[in-house]
Amino acid sequence: MSLVTPVYNGGEYLRECIESVLAQTYTNWRYVIVNNFSADDTLEIARHYATLDSRVSVSDNARFLPIVANHNHALTLIDPQSLYCKPVMADDWLYPECLERLVAAALERPSVGLVCASALTGTHRILFDRLGAIHAPTTYLSGREAARAGLLEEGYFFGSPTTMLIRSDLIRKRAPFYNPENLQADEEACYDILRECDFAFVHEVLAYVRTHARSHTSATYYLFTMPSCHTYALARYGRDYLSEAELTHRLDERLRQYYARLALGAIERRGEEFWAYHRHMLQMIGAPLDRMKLASAIAAHVGHKLVSPTSLARGIFGRLVAVSRRLSGRRGAS
Repeated sequence: MSLVTPVYNGGEYLRECIESVLAQTYTNWRYVIVNNFSADDTLEIARHYATLDSRVSVSDNARFLPIVANHNHALTLIDPQSLYCKPVMADDWLYPECLERLVAAALERPSVGLVCASALTGTHRILFDRLGAIHAPTTYLSGREAARAGLLEEGYFFGSPTTMLIRSDLIRKRAPFYNPENLQADEEACYDILRECDFAFVHEVLAYVRTHARSHTSATYYLFTMPSCHTYALARYGRDYLSEAELTHRLDERLRQYYARLALGAIERRGEEFWAYHRHMLQMIGAPLDRMKLASAIAAHVGHKLVSPTSLARGIFGRLVAVSRRLSGRRGAS
């Protein structure tokens, strides 16, 4: 078993993360912490724990890597003899039984290549258990069944990297494992590997997932990455798991939801970074930005907010002018 923690300026929470690994009831593991050219005390903390336990090692990047590139680099450092890999984000921590439960679920059925579990947040919400009432501690699905559930249902089906266990051979045959162009590449990777393996879900809270101002989730919230990445995953992998009718219907739904978020971005006057990101994502999806769809979505959004017809017309016109300038690459006042 290999565990990997890619980390950048994570000194505030890294001790708690590492100590949760050291406290695991399952002990047959190797753990590599990948310092991404941090400017805080991340490297010192990681090296300290490496002196305390020979199973812990530290890799220190000579230069800063973008977040997905660093995650891919971390996965190249897993033990070549490992059967399974467990990502652990530096902001998060594991309950003591986490590895034991996940490995047991994987070993029960060798065809399983992805095991997930529930997580707790700082607001005491339980995340990711979307399979409903259960009569067994673990639910097993074929890769096709799991992928279909993820593509057809709302919400995030698989969880976060910290709640996942991945079969190592599936990682080794993919270089890179995560798509560098996708800021939510962990979801895409799940659909990719489920084409050749099965899925297990352990109905137990086995990790704590932390969101804070400097977390990746918070940093990408401004860009509204979730609707874009959900839609991209559907466009890329839908034909592997859905009928043409299902894919067409679901893609229409996803694009409507996506354009509703873009409309909110226009209303809130988000900047060029926002629009450059979404132009790029829509190109990847194969559905370049449609100004008429965006105008309709803006009108629907503003229509719910404004009661005066005059104000409504003025609001729509102003937003369309602003968006048109952004789409043409101008940075004029909006």
